[in-house]
Amino acid sequence: MKVAIASDHGGMNIRKEIISLMKEMNIEYVDLGCEGNSSVDYPDYAIPVAEKVANGEVDRGILICGTGIGMSIAANKVNGIRCALVHDTFSAKATREHNDTNILSMGERVIGPGLARDIARIWLTTPFEGGRHANRVKKISIYEAEKITFAMLGSRI
Repeated sequence: MKVAIASDHGGMNIRKEIISLMKEMNIEYVDLGCEGNSSVDYPDYAIPVAEKVANGEVDRGILICGTGIGMSIAANKVNGIRCALVHDTFSAKATREHNDTNILSMGERVIGPGLARDIARIWLTTPFEGGRHANRVKKISIYEAEKITFAMLGSRI
């Protein structure tokens, strides 16, 4: 597995914790910044990570900002991205099992480094269940790729 990771100025400490975790887990990663304490714009970091995931350069992505909200909004604008904002371990597992999320977003001002490591570990090691969940994810992908209306979606599945 190869993971792209990035943060804005509000998520640098947890980004470093997650990089340390990935090293411990022998997971290959690409660190897309940011560096320094100066204020930066989260889309400048979220979108490049999302594009790397969407085009297959990496398998998954992890984004951290102050709340995780901005990063998740920006990442989800990229076609093919299913980014989940997660601040608890139950959701970390469920979003992989049920939603096949390919990007994890967290907020450094919301959770501490220990919980962030637990969330990331669970998210990185939990497989997608498939089954009934696969059809649900497929509906999202079709809607997104074909730019159809929701009413048209029912006839496609």
